[in-house]
Amino acid sequence: MGMHNPPHPGEFIREVYREPLRVSFRVVADKLKVSPSTFHRLIKGQSNISSEMALRLFKTLGRTPESWLAMQDNYDLWQAKQRVNLDEVEKLELLDL
Repeated sequence: MGMHNPPHPGEFIREVYREPLRVSFRVVADKLKVSPSTFHRLIKGQSNISSEMALRLFKTLGRTPESWLAMQDNYDLWQAKQRVNLDEVEKLELLDL
């Protein structure tokens, strides 16, 4: 069963790491070796986690790169399920040969 409305990875970072630890997004961006604007867009949910960013987050915040990418995939899939209408999409019936 799928998760109900999973958080964007940026929201997760903000709520689990940045706010409780009281660290500025500029400090985290510096540790990640990305621009503050790049990290700010991520924690605001305006950009997605790439494979490269997953590796950077792994090194800086922990968790596996795969878990960061899975979090992004779960978020993206849930969002797609909310907006994609599959009513007219048809299943391909395969014939037994």
